[in-house]
Amino acid sequence: MGLDMYAEALIQAFEHPQHKHEMDNATKSMHEENISCGDKITIHLRIGDGVVKEASFEGSGCVISMGSAEMLFGELKGKELSDIESMSREDILKIIKIDPGPVRMHCATLSLRAIKKAVLDYEKKPIDRATKEL
Repeated sequence: MGLDMYAEALIQAFEHPQHKHEMDNATKSMHEENISCGDKITIHLRIGDGVVKEASFEGSGCVISMGSAEMLFGELKGKELSDIESMSREDILKIIKIDPGPVRMHCATLSLRAIKKAVLDYEKKPIDRATKEL
């Protein structure tokens, strides 16, 4: 039951996203693609006072990439940029509560990579190795 329950939550996030839409007046947007599988995402953030005020995404891809994005975006509002900068693969796994395995990990981390790149670019910081490797 355990893994099936979490897989079902990921499927529900994919099928009924609340954060998948365009955003007018985004402070920062970022596009990322997984060339190997064709998943694509464009993220939009409205940032103020060092925190995410609003977040949305657009994109296409598999259940893991789009479901993970939806679940991650559900946690972004009010999050400090410094907290986003320090997020890792382990954080996305805690959010989605399943391990997609090494072959599909790039699907699960696509949205996090885009968000971290957007935040680092917004803050005029270089993209760090950990973000590049997501």
